[in-house]
Amino acid sequence: MIQIKQQINDVRRTVGDRHLEAGEAKVATISQVYDTGIEDLWEAVTSAERIPRWFLPITGDLREGGSYQLEGNAGGTISRCERPTGFAATWEYNNEVSWIEVRLTREGDGRTRLELEHVAHVSAEIWEQYGPGATGLGWELGLWGLANHLTDPATALDPKDGPAWMASPEGKEFMRLGADAWAEAAIAGGDAPEQARAAAERTYAAYTGS
Repeated sequence: MIQIKQQINDVRRTVGDRHLEAGEAKVATISQVYDTGIEDLWEAVTSAERIPRWFLPITGDLREGGSYQLEGNAGGTISRCERPTGFAATWEYNNEVSWIEVRLTREGDGRTRLELEHVAHVSAEIWEQYGPGATGLGWELGLWGLANHLTDPATALDPKDGPAWMASPEGKEFMRLGADAWAEAAIAGGDAPEQARAAAERTYAAYTGS
């Protein structure tokens, strides 16, 4: 299994704003380079057989115009699918709709970058309370699962083990470092440092049950 500090350091994070027709939105972007070719990475992030090995069980019609549902999590509609460079979809959870876009780019020497952009309307109150880590930590877990899957494809994750792992010392370290990293991304994006770090504390507590 990949070391936690290595994984946190291998990930890039940015936070920004975007104006949509429905109003202002927050944009959180997370990316990582993987030691695999673009076709293999495409299969890992779009195949109903492989996605559950590193993320969550998924059902649906995984093609442009089709819908998907992640077990116990979000569902939505796939609005764009361009093999092997990326796809876009709605991200619908708790009666709220946001949008994700995944982009894959070759980095040379058989390496590929995955960049995921999550655009969401977030109230000022919720943003002040939790900041980008509210969804960012979930994506951190996904990218870490993907990194481990690509390193050892025979290893499969069991989503039922997730809550216990997040409450373990190893899980808490991952959440601590990830929450702090998102706080720094928020500060770089213009948030006040004190507010961003306080939001990270609340997000860390929510994920770990602290």
